Amino acid sequence: MKKTNIRKRGAASKSKVAPKNVDEYVAGIPEPARCAFDKMRAAIRSAVPPQATEIISYGIPAFKDQRVLVWFAAFSNHCSLFPTSAVIEAFSDELKGFSTSKGTIHFPTDKPLPVALVRKLVKARVAQNESRNDANRVAADAVQ
Repeated sequence: MKKTNIRKRGAASKSKVAPKNVDEYVAGIPEPARCAFDKMRAAIRSAVPPQATEIISYGIPAFKDQRVLVWFAAFSNHCSLFPTSAVIEAFSDELKGFSTSKGTIHFPTDKPLPVALVRKLVKARVAQNESRNDANRVAADAVQ
């Protein structure tokens, strides 16, 4: 008889149903991560264009204005912001005190959220998105 490896699956298991909207996502966040997440969400909302909408993308919340601007998520000991690798590279000096990877910034839940920095990162991503849209418009006009 073949042995099977039975393990308990954590929160990241694929059997977990993805939230349908941001409110469902927030309902599943325990404290203290929820408090940090709410602050991050408010900071992002204050920096995106008024027409931007909240969506669930890749199973986590995001703000979208024609295309996704930023993703953000809560974990047990940190909140993550996913502003794209270009934004992280541009602000590498200001992000030295935080854990980062190619496209992610981790903000620990046991420290105050740097709201001004989050806004600055999101505004940089919005500007990046707008310049990309402008370039696409110029290219489209050239074709016509």
